[in-house]
Amino acid sequence: MKHLLSTQDLSFENAVRILDTAEEMAAVGEREVKKLPALRGRTVVNLFFEDSTRTRISFEAAAKRLSADVINFAAKGSSVSKGESLKDTAQTLSAMGADAVVIRHWASGAPHRLAATDWIDAAVINAGDGTHEHPTQALLDAFTMRRHWAKLSGAASIGADLSGMRVAIAGDVLHSRVARSNVWLLRTLGADVTLVAPPTLLPIGVESWPCKVNYNLDEVIEGGVDSVMMLRVQGERMNASFFPSTREYSRRWGFDDNRLRSLDTLGLKDTIIMHPGPMNRGLEISSAAADSPRSTVLAQVRNGVSVRMAALYLLMSGDTREPALAAASGTAAHSMKESK
Repeated sequence: MKHLLSTQDLSFENAVRILDTAEEMAAVGEREVKKLPALRGRTVVNLFFEDSTRTRISFEAAAKRLSADVINFAAKGSSVSKGESLKDTAQTLSAMGADAVVIRHWASGAPHRLAATDWIDAAVINAGDGTHEHPTQALLDAFTMRRHWAKLSGAASIGADLSGMRVAIAGDVLHSRVARSNVWLLRTLGADVTLVAPPTLLPIGVESWPCKVNYNLDEVIEGGVDSVMMLRVQGERMNASFFPSTREYSRRWGFDDNRLRSLDTLGLKDTIIMHPGPMNRGLEISSAAADSPRSTVLAQVRNGVSVRMAALYLLMSGDTREPALAAASGTAAHSMKESK
């Protein structure tokens, strides 16, 4: 595995290895000195053609905790705004000695294009491309779910999957790269996934995805669910009217206070509420739901650093062939012991 571009490309073994390595990286965040020497001397470039705060900062924190040098590149105010192409930018970064490029781009497929060319000899990590995929977000979501699922069964999360877990992903699926990445990864890990949205916010061909589709959020909740992931309504990507009004959307497809109370009424005491952020409070999720003990929003942010540390480590630790991933996980544990 030389690049991390899509969760659809991840085998079950590789997905579990990344999550297991993230567990080891999470232990670093609990130490007084939150740093490993694993990537000392390596350079990670955050190449962002779209605005982002939490994803860019998360990758920056992950790289720095691994002792890598970090270069943050934003399209605004750079030569890109003057017409420089992706190829020219990539070749410039290659000349600077970039070992890994974390790219977020408004065009679907841009990270794949970068990885498939000879413009740059570096590991490429997709940090979100258009409305296509966002693999590290799906991995941190799966990491959060796996910890919760393992805790309920009283087992260790290392080596575990999500077999038997019922996950509902609700909201603006059409414009969501998070939904696409999560559907593929969660199914790979054994979860039962249901997409919930108005018909206008479901993509063409969704019937071929490895999941169920429902238009009624209350019906899905009443049928039993272990995790409800609410998606942000992406108004900035909408060039038409996809629902009658925000009030109507919130009433029918938002996780409001009534649906929060219904979890207790239905005896779903262990159901968690997730959101990839940023949240539109009062639209797809109420403040009561976002701030409730069931909410994993802050845990997802925290887990994001660990998962991105794992991805950077496994891609940059030397041999990037798939058999090396298992050995790399063990090497990470050894590095942590040596740095204590």
